[in-house]
Amino acid sequence: MRSAFIRELFELAQEDPRIVLVVGDLGFGVVTQFMENLPKQFINAGVAEQNMTGLAAGMALSGKIVFTYSIANFPVLRPLEQIRNDICYHNANVRITAVGGGFAYGSLGPSHHATEDIAVMRAIPNMLVVAPGDPVETRFAVRELIKHQGPAYLRLGRDKEHIVHKELPEFRLGQAITVRDGEDATFIATGGLLHNAVCAAEKLSAAGIQVRVVSMPTVKPLDEEVVRAAACDTSAVFTIEEHSIIGGLGGAVSEVLMESGERPKYFKRIGLNGEFSSIVGDQDYLRSQYGLDVAGIVQAVREVLGAD
Repeated sequence: MRSAFIRELFELAQEDPRIVLVVGDLGFGVVTQFMENLPKQFINAGVAEQNMTGLAAGMALSGKIVFTYSIANFPVLRPLEQIRNDICYHNANVRITAVGGGFAYGSLGPSHHATEDIAVMRAIPNMLVVAPGDPVETRFAVRELIKHQGPAYLRLGRDKEHIVHKELPEFRLGQAITVRDGEDATFIATGGLLHNAVCAAEKLSAAGIQVRVVSMPTVKPLDEEVVRAAACDTSAVFTIEEHSIIGGLGGAVSEVLMESGERPKYFKRIGLNGEFSSIVGDQDYLRSQYGLDVAGIVQAVREVLGAD
């Protein structure tokens, strides 16, 4: 996803001098082309995320469209006060870009696990929260974020995400994308687990359970119509995210269902149970340990539906 992000941003920035990329002294294997060809639209703020965020807010209030860029939690948790007070309070056109959502930097431990970021960013007024499901959605998200007025959080994977969309989908901020139809249950997935959700649905289909798969690239604002339709059309709704089940996609979907009164027979949030990981390993290994791989998702569905 990060390569798709930087390629799309570079193409757009060549045509629009308002676009600026501000990095926290990293990512040079990815951002080198942007840095060398657009030096007046690139700033390395150093390992100083609070300064990076304050700088971005000032530039945005001066007419720029600014993307800050760092890995995992660093552009979110370290400068949270500046995000709230400098960017969101002033409704500034800053796009906070975090590379490595979930366990993408798994082997580096909890300091590099981005597993509470969606919940944190959802809670801040004026903040749009976007977590594309594959590189195709990433490209569209960048384009739409250039046009968006106000703050946004762009949560990306790292570099191993599968392309799910074989045909270009219709992409709009705030709208879900139905990837696969099914009448028995619905998967609502966000971020890099979309591919696992599709693979799990295919395995369940072979066992006679037809699952609708919905990609939810915008977590805030949520596509409430698609959520309510899932509850009406299918007997079970599962949210799937590489994030804590507290306050993330699962929380957002459950809020909609409870307030609308459209409640499926079964509802389950598949994600982390509000815990730090004490396990060491890469992203695939950690996903398997926390039931976020294909087998874990299939097992969770079978347990809920009593299909074992």
